Amino acid sequence: MSIAQKPNYLDSELGIKSWLTTLDHKRIGIMYLLVICVFFIVGGSMAALIRAELLTPKGDLLTSDAYNKAFTIHGVTLVFWVLIPAVPAVLGNFCLPLMIGARDVAFPRLNLLSWYVFTIGGVFGIMAVIFGGIDTGWTFYTPYSTSFSHTSVVLAVTAVFITGFSSIMTGLNFIVTIHKMRAPGMTWFRLPLFVWANYATSLIMVLATPVIAITVFLVGLEKVAHIGIFDPALGGDPILFQHMFWFYSHPAVYIMILPPMGVISEIVACFCRKRIFGYEFVAYSSLAIAIIGFIVWAHHLFTSGLSTYSAMVFSFLTFLVAIPSAVKVFNWTATFYKGEIHFESPMYFAIGFIGLFLIGGLTGLFLASLGTDIHFQDTYFVVAHFHYVMVGSAIMGFLGGLHFWWPKITGKLYAEGLARWAAVIIFLGFNFTFFPQFILGYLGMPRRYHSYSDEFQVLHVCSSLGATVLGFGYILTFCYLLYSVKFGAKAPKNPWGAKGFEWVTDSPPPTDNFDFKPVMREEAYAYKPDYEAPEVVHERA
Repeated sequence: MSIAQKPNYLDSELGIKSWLTTLDHKRIGIMYLLVICVFFIVGGSMAALIRAELLTPKGDLLTSDAYNKAFTIHGVTLVFWVLIPAVPAVLGNFCLPLMIGARDVAFPRLNLLSWYVFTIGGVFGIMAVIFGGIDTGWTFYTPYSTSFSHTSVVLAVTAVFITGFSSIMTGLNFIVTIHKMRAPGMTWFRLPLFVWANYATSLIMVLATPVIAITVFLVGLEKVAHIGIFDPALGGDPILFQHMFWFYSHPAVYIMILPPMGVISEIVACFCRKRIFGYEFVAYSSLAIAIIGFIVWAHHLFTSGLSTYSAMVFSFLTFLVAIPSAVKVFNWTATFYKGEIHFESPMYFAIGFIGLFLIGGLTGLFLASLGTDIHFQDTYFVVAHFHYVMVGSAIMGFLGGLHFWWPKITGKLYAEGLARWAAVIIFLGFNFTFFPQFILGYLGMPRRYHSYSDEFQVLHVCSSLGATVLGFGYILTFCYLLYSVKFGAKAPKNPWGAKGFEWVTDSPPPTDNFDFKPVMREEAYAYKPDYEAPEVVHERA
């Protein structure tokens, strides 16, 4: 029987029960996508409410308490149930086994369990929203979260605690899969850079996530049992909480951004028809980011009474972690040089990612510098910076990967013209939303305030209008991708003319991924000078 005659993962056993009990990594990736979309809508709705409130200087739409709850729900849902799992859990689950020539992940049952644990954690998060909300900010800073907040802090930290186990399971699964299930000939330096990025990310997930689990467990314990751990009134130390929280949460930034970086490497290589410039350096830079990312956490504590000597050390280390990130940007840019560049929609998202990440990375240097961080701390400058990295870049990379592999995932083509417009609208909308916030921070506007001085209104109005454009871009993307599932033209095996195992199997892939034993016989991204890719096939708007 040929591969074309075999049932694919979407056709076989279509009932809900078959999906809820599936061990197929592709289906599990789709189920992650569905849950993440729900939380993206929740977090995005809170963002819209925040920007509506900030249209006017006076707090005339939300009370102070309601505003605190809105931005906390926005932060908690997007960080823990969207940004951290988006690329690893969705694209990693779907594509990683295909890319290394495996038929599934190493532990399929553990993979399904990770989705259930993730979903259960999300349910607890929704319960926290329903039963009183959360007003602590996504950082759960003590002693406010343990002694003064009367909202559903215990439910919220329970949700984060449960969800952390999902990250650990996924990370462990990917590490073992990459080590043990590569196809013959798939050596370490023939791995796609997306696999390298997920490998480095998995190390962070396995090593760092237990720290946040312990931290939020202690917050819940102090809240319930009034044991003095972080509350100074009970003999605790609130700075200890900050050290423990940021020891995880700064590496978590790289959980959010490293996998999208891997996506960009795949897209740039494909649409430049070139091997990534300095492949080995880009691969090692992922590991360097993961390692150095563990020793920079205290740059979040420059204003907390940290000693000058310690602050200088962490400032230096923070500048150091920028080097492997810069390696990636420079090497992507060098790959463009003399490349046969094709401007299809995934490339639009990739270029948008590079632009947003460049702004986010460069502005991070101001926060790594002791002299400027003292003034920018807790202003809108910080808000703009981390949104450029954690939201703008991460979501742009996720959408780029989703568009790149969408024909493989669904077997359908989307409207290419609409996709290009969506990439441009999202890029412009994001910059229009968050670039004014750099200026607000420079002028001294503090974050987390729902009322402000009249002098800041023009910039806030610009930001809110930009958020409207950004939201339209996201909605447009959701609509044409969803439309393509039902009405899109059938996708060929390799609509982009890309290299890699995932492009030699059907779209969508059969249940077992391959009907032959894949063997890697060439280097990664082996686009030769005389390489003639198949004509790019897509559906026009």
